[in-house]
Amino acid sequence: MSRLMHVVSGPYAPPAAARELTAVSADGARLHVEVHGPEGAPAVVLAHGWTCSTAFWAAQVRSLAADHRVVAYDQRGHGRSPAGQAPYSTDMLADDLEAVLAATLAPGEKAVLAGHSMGGMTMMAASRRPGFREHAAAVLLCSTGSSRLVAESTVLPMKAGRLRTRITTAVLGARAPLGPVTPVGKKVLRYATMGPGSAPDKVEACARIVHACPTKVRYHWSHVLAELELDEGVAALTVPTAVVAGTADRLTPVVHARRLAATLPKCVGLTELTGLGHMTPVEAPELVTERIRELSANHVEMKGAASA
Repeated sequence: MSRLMHVVSGPYAPPAAARELTAVSADGARLHVEVHGPEGAPAVVLAHGWTCSTAFWAAQVRSLAADHRVVAYDQRGHGRSPAGQAPYSTDMLADDLEAVLAATLAPGEKAVLAGHSMGGMTMMAASRRPGFREHAAAVLLCSTGSSRLVAESTVLPMKAGRLRTRITTAVLGARAPLGPVTPVGKKVLRYATMGPGSAPDKVEACARIVHACPTKVRYHWSHVLAELELDEGVAALTVPTAVVAGTADRLTPVVHARRLAATLPKCVGLTELTGLGHMTPVEAPELVTERIRELSANHVEMKGAASA
């Protein structure tokens, strides 16, 4: 499991969960799950991205838990979820989400499902699954894409083509450990994943989360992302879906968000955040939270009404 290196105070410090539990996936993998907020409130389920953890959603959890039941879980190998056995796959992402939904929501209960980066890909991978369709009222996709991730990444300031794709694959899939959080490490992370004007406390929070991800886990999931092909999953995502992206995102450039918005059967809005990077829930916490609230208000009934 990851080393926990979270920020311990301020808006990006993870709040204490009302309860914690373990969801068991189809292959027996165990997933750490946190539940925040009052029972009976409208439900929101949060899926974080590659190299992150439940701590990534600290600002959203802190705000939404006042009047929502918020479920956040660690993707396998991240945070407090054991790594399990590689090779990983998008089917595993879908299996794990279905397990979390079954463990935390009542039969037939609907929720807003929000995914950042690999968490958004989780929604695409699961879109045709019975468990997903039973529980998904609406979806928020933050800073994500469905295919051609490496080919369209602009982390390396080079002309698009085979050489850039090959080098990008090697860089993102490097086996070298990230090591401790240092000033140089924070500069590298900000360049690769955040907008140039990101505040130091936001860079610090993201660096601590990303550097805590085990090297082997980062490496194995990088191969899944490099070969990602989830365009059919996007077409099957038939619930109301909103898209958020930063225009300075180098990992999943805004072209991905525009493609998603054009392909989704029920896109209910594309929000492009000028000058922001890949870490939109941390870089623009209020806006991401507001998008989740809007989806909940428009598409989720109270628990009692949904189960009547």
